[in-house]
Amino acid sequence: MPVQTMHTRTRLSGLDDTQRARFEESGFLVLPGFLPDDLVTRVKQEVDTWVDTGLRARSIASALAYDTHGVPDVMEFDLPAHGELLAHEPLLQVVGELLGPGFGFHHMHSDRHAPDLPGKGWHHDYEQSVQSRRTHTMLHALHYLDGIDSDMAGLAVLPGSHREVAGKTACAHLGTSVLPGEVYLEELPAGSTVLLHSALFHARRAKPEFPGRPRYFVDASYCQAGTAWPPVKPYWREMLARARQLGLAGPHWPDLFAEHHFSEYTKPE
Repeated sequence: MPVQTMHTRTRLSGLDDTQRARFEESGFLVLPGFLPDDLVTRVKQEVDTWVDTGLRARSIASALAYDTHGVPDVMEFDLPAHGELLAHEPLLQVVGELLGPGFGFHHMHSDRHAPDLPGKGWHHDYEQSVQSRRTHTMLHALHYLDGIDSDMAGLAVLPGSHREVAGKTACAHLGTSVLPGEVYLEELPAGSTVLLHSALFHARRAKPEFPGRPRYFVDASYCQAGTAWPPVKPYWREMLARARQLGLAGPHWPDLFAEHHFSEYTKPE
């Protein structure tokens, strides 16, 4: 069912019991207008740089063919506003309430979705290679810098599906079709953040009949401490070391970029 979210900014000093229970039960939490306007403006400018100068393409090449391309010269969080977003204090406070203390940063992606970009079918992003190993939580923070409106693809989520043990692509054959019980987010104000349990099935549903404006999108993933998480970047050690050198975590989050959260990298088959 579509969800019309009131354009009321989210200003949190912490989550209440209802919000925590909602995330636990449904697997997602919507924070309308969560990010400050100034930060949104600066991140958007950097997204343009990331896409238009080829930095995003080079980052992808390094991830797919590390032996050829090596560590990228510039990573997402090397861009100052992206680094600020990754470790935005109100965001980390909320993530800490959902994951507990000592959680780690897993990865970050940044993109500007073209209006005619095809949708992305039903999938989840939980990174444990053995999907039955669901003892710990992984969370994706999906940042919609311009929000979502009728000129952009919407976000479909399937509440409660994070509690089902299934492979990432178990629903791929369904494409982006409407599923019983889904929630469809198609109206969010600028600077909104959607927190997803990473095992929640979700889809980007394009609106090819209404091609509109680009969709500025950044996602960052965080993982609960206490188990070894498979990294998705072959250069994950260098990534964490660079984040530590930049001092992104600050004094309150000493384990945010710690290596002990991770197992060794294994190239996908």
